[in-house]
Amino acid sequence: MSKKHNFSAGPCILPQEVFEKSAEAILDFNGIGLSLLEISHRSKDFVAVMDEARAIVKRLMKLGDDYEVLYLGGGASLQFVMVPFNLMKLENGKAAYLDTGTWAAGAIKEGKKLGTVDVVGSSKEKNYSYIPKDYNVGSEYDYFHCTSNNTIYGTQMKAFPKVDTLLVCDMSSDIFSREIDFSQFDVIYAGAQKNMGPAGTTLVVVKKEILGKTGRDIPSYLDYSLQIAKESMFNTPPVFPIYASLLTLQHLENNGGIAAAEKRNNAKAELLYSEIDRNPLFETFCVEEDRSIMNVSFKLVDDSKKEEFDNAWKNAGINGLNGHRSLGGYRASMYNALPIESVQVLVDVMKNLK
Repeated sequence: MSKKHNFSAGPCILPQEVFEKSAEAILDFNGIGLSLLEISHRSKDFVAVMDEARAIVKRLMKLGDDYEVLYLGGGASLQFVMVPFNLMKLENGKAAYLDTGTWAAGAIKEGKKLGTVDVVGSSKEKNYSYIPKDYNVGSEYDYFHCTSNNTIYGTQMKAFPKVDTLLVCDMSSDIFSREIDFSQFDVIYAGAQKNMGPAGTTLVVVKKEILGKTGRDIPSYLDYSLQIAKESMFNTPPVFPIYASLLTLQHLENNGGIAAAEKRNNAKAELLYSEIDRNPLFETFCVEEDRSIMNVSFKLVDDSKKEEFDNAWKNAGINGLNGHRSLGGYRASMYNALPIESVQVLVDVMKNLK
């Protein structure tokens, strides 16, 4: 069976090289006669994996020793809790959040359990079809939290605000897809399964100097400082997802890094959005200026064409195009590893729909 064109929103498409090397490691890791799945996480072979997995993130992001990199469990949803535990003061804690979609709303919900949360901007009233921009975040807040890319609605922050407090960003679905000044952020987190590797680990990048200032007695697993001291091994880490994420980042680094990935991603997005704009049978859910280059959410103007279109893209070997259940329509997730040839197949199907 030939490989399908994978537009799944997550678990994401990965480079073929990552599948091959991961499969080898499961059978025999580093020629030691043991599987990656059965070796000790304290063994020199896996410690080397963890060390390089942390180091490559800082190389790609161009960050110095004032930042630490963690690989944790619990998904990005656990970071909805860990961020306020580590950054929101125990006495009169107060944080600002930007509400741009389902996952941002989830972070807001958890933040409210530890202190005061002010939603300084929201596009909820227009079904998250745009990114709010007319807001200010002052020094009275312990931190400001935003979500860089919204997988369901197909919106993406093209720039990040200057704030008079700590800047925190959930980059789960567009991390490593475009060049950003990562040093402007105090905390970055991302679930691996959108653009880095399989589900099971979450990347956290944190500026060390901001920690230990809340006055909270933080539960051990949720304490960034303790996780840093234990080098992401406070408990047994998710070994396989970390290794696959390392392979994915090595593939990225060896193929021109983030700058080259951004150029490829822009070309894919331009190809698909051009067809949507040209073709009167389709339209997007969001405003043009906030369109995501990672997740293109769109719909048929005429629902009577749905059966014909669904049969056509499935027959073309396309997978994962259905939109999120909360929005409907279609969603083409074009993560780093998706080749532009797959996008062309989709565009051809759309062109042939009459």
